[in-house]
Amino acid sequence: MGSLNRVELIGNLGKQPEIKQVNNGNKVATFTLATTEPAYTMQNGTQIQEKTEWHNIVAWGGNASIAERFLKKGQQVYIEGKMRTRSYDNKNGQKCYITEVICEKIVLLSNSGGKAEQPQAEPQPVQQAAVNNYNNDDDLPF
Repeated sequence: MGSLNRVELIGNLGKQPEIKQVNNGNKVATFTLATTEPAYTMQNGTQIQEKTEWHNIVAWGGNASIAERFLKKGQQVYIEGKMRTRSYDNKNGQKCYITEVICEKIVLLSNSGGKAEQPQAEPQPVQQAAVNNYNNDDDLPF
């Protein structure tokens, strides 16, 4: 049986997306997204504090263009993608690891200017390959 690497997040942008051009002229956007679990009280009276998680988001190509054009700090968005962990060497030569969500879909949920536009990115080659892999005949019972 196969595996699944799928992430769905609804949260608020922690900063403006940073946009870079890479060697082949393609754009990449990076930004952080905060998701917050509200505080609550358990049945036994124990109070659980609000908890915020910060997620590193990376968007390529058309999604990077959407991030550059539409996303603003504090805005609420839905992000869909897959989890990736990569390593790099810091200034001191120590190996560091970072976990990121590779963004495949962005949906604007709030917009300070009124009605939010719902931009559409061109399908990325990775996305199309993933779709093609699910269109095969197999023995799955569903």
